[in-house]
Amino acid sequence: MVSDGAPLFRVAFDAMASHCEIRMEATGEDAAHAIARQAIDEVRRIEAKYSRYRADSVVSRINSAAGMDWVEHDGETGALLDFAGTLFDASGGLFDITSGVLRRAWDFRQGVVPSEEELAALLPLIGWGRVTREGNRIRLPQPGMEIDFGGFGKEYAADRAASILRARGVRHGYVNLGGDFHVIGPQPGGEPWMIGIQDPRQPQSCVASIPVTHGGLATSGDYERYFERDGRRYCHILDPRTGQPVTAWRSVSVLGPLAVAAGSGSTIAMLSQDAAIDFLDHSGMAYLAIDATGHTFSRNP
Repeated sequence: MVSDGAPLFRVAFDAMASHCEIRMEATGEDAAHAIARQAIDEVRRIEAKYSRYRADSVVSRINSAAGMDWVEHDGETGALLDFAGTLFDASGGLFDITSGVLRRAWDFRQGVVPSEEELAALLPLIGWGRVTREGNRIRLPQPGMEIDFGGFGKEYAADRAASILRARGVRHGYVNLGGDFHVIGPQPGGEPWMIGIQDPRQPQSCVASIPVTHGGLATSGDYERYFERDGRRYCHILDPRTGQPVTAWRSVSVLGPLAVAAGSGSTIAMLSQDAAIDFLDHSGMAYLAIDATGHTFSRNP
């Protein structure tokens, strides 16, 4: 257990292609690092288990069997697949974990706009509704199909890391995985953590600071991975129905009960385009959204 009035410590690390940190109370620096190490190990366990870049990951095993065999999975994977299905339904099919195949056409490092023919060849490979599941087995029906937990993997890891810190007695602090936050509790004096929201057009500036005492905070935006061609911005958030980038919002930040709720909510809002505010208001979660013209919309907790 950590006693009241313990000092705060920051433990930085890299995971999931992001700069990450844990801020927490502890009796001393050695204790902070020992407790944080358990949470960091959990983040890296999740990364190894579900990374599409690792041939031995669950995701790679499922994808490599597409169009051929059933793949058995454990309960944790089954719960994530259930969650993916819930998001698919809640978004009207916009949040689709089979849409990652579009990255075969979109190269945001080289900044090349794919042809309509390239996208048309990939669209038939997208469709969570076509995926078959039976008990602890899953099968992708068509060769070339893939699943990808990248849409909520970091947020899930942040929630799991926070649960480990709580189990070790941490009551004040947060987990930050590349801007996806799970806040365990307020600062030791009871003050909220003031978390800055990046200006989507001024990387070194913040448009707002959001007070958070608990729960998840996540932001999706058109500035995370993008390129510009002929005066148009192409971002990495892609509509699975067309294969084209979304354009209606610069960024959407959502405050939810968990990081997975906040992150999926912000992504669905970006994908919802003109219907984003209706979706966010219906969700009941607090948000700060900036549209393509720079106009701000918000709902307080």
